[in-house]
Amino acid sequence: MIPVARLKDFDVSSGAMTFSQFRTSLSLAQPPEGGSILVALWYDAKGNWQKAHEIVQDLETREAAWIHAYLHRKEGDISNAQYWYHRAGQSLPHGSLEQEWEMIVRRFTG
Repeated sequence: MIPVARLKDFDVSSGAMTFSQFRTSLSLAQPPEGGSILVALWYDAKGNWQKAHEIVQDLETREAAWIHAYLHRKEGDISNAQYWYHRAGQSLPHGSLEQEWEMIVRRFTG
């Protein structure tokens, strides 16, 4: 069992989590506390596309729309992804999914 104190080291609600800390948090059994955006990306990285999608699908922010677009691109539903990229004010990326995931995480970490 992972101690709660360990999870608090990765609390994203303060906005102080770095990319490296976020990567390290992927070794934990539970996501870092706070910040729906990073929690969705954490679940995606852990292989739980459905949970990541559930988190962002009803959020009405450009940030959530960007992750929603990425998830549909990953799913292979490009037309749906294009809709969400448009809502996010982003273009359909030409790089790999891994590159996009890292770009998004870096955008929301310090």
